[in-house]
Amino acid sequence: MTEQELLGGLRAAALSERDPTTSDDVLAVLISEAERINAARILEIGTGRGLTSAALLLATDARITTIEREPARIAAARENFDLFGVSDRVTLLEGDAADILPCLEDAYDLIFLDAAKVQYRRFLPDCKRLLHAGGVLCADDVLLFSSGVPKKRKMLAQHIEEFLQDLQADGDFAATVLPVGKGLAVARKERAS
Repeated sequence: MTEQELLGGLRAAALSERDPTTSDDVLAVLISEAERINAARILEIGTGRGLTSAALLLATDARITTIEREPARIAAARENFDLFGVSDRVTLLEGDAADILPCLEDAYDLIFLDAAKVQYRRFLPDCKRLLHAGGVLCADDVLLFSSGVPKKRKMLAQHIEEFLQDLQADGDFAATVLPVGKGLAVARKERAS
């Protein structure tokens, strides 16, 4: 079995178990963007089992810093990084992104935001600060409620909408929303902030 077949099987299993991992079409966009900008440093907010990071590392020469707070996911991610032989190119930060992001000082070429959607707006200023001019911010699941908002999810839908409004109103970004997965916002940082 090849690495890609093994990774594909693990990704399919995670998706079937409703464990956070990106859809194939979102992953294809992430890899394409990373290759297009020749990303050397990637920040992922929301590691899950580490399968998106592993896929990006297998497809590029980048280094990834990834943030996760759930202990079971951290353990699974470490196992997957070892399994695919990419551990030496990953920095896995354990804890809440709300606490970790303000402490980061490195600049990144690509940032993948795939954490609690209610936090996207809160995380946007740090994502902007940490992104190189010319870098790309990708935020997953921004069309989560495109077919209607369940009553219990109105507040979450509002948070996502406010994040998109902030992102699209920011003159430092050129942002678009792609109809892949459950919606992927792709925002190129046009100039230094």
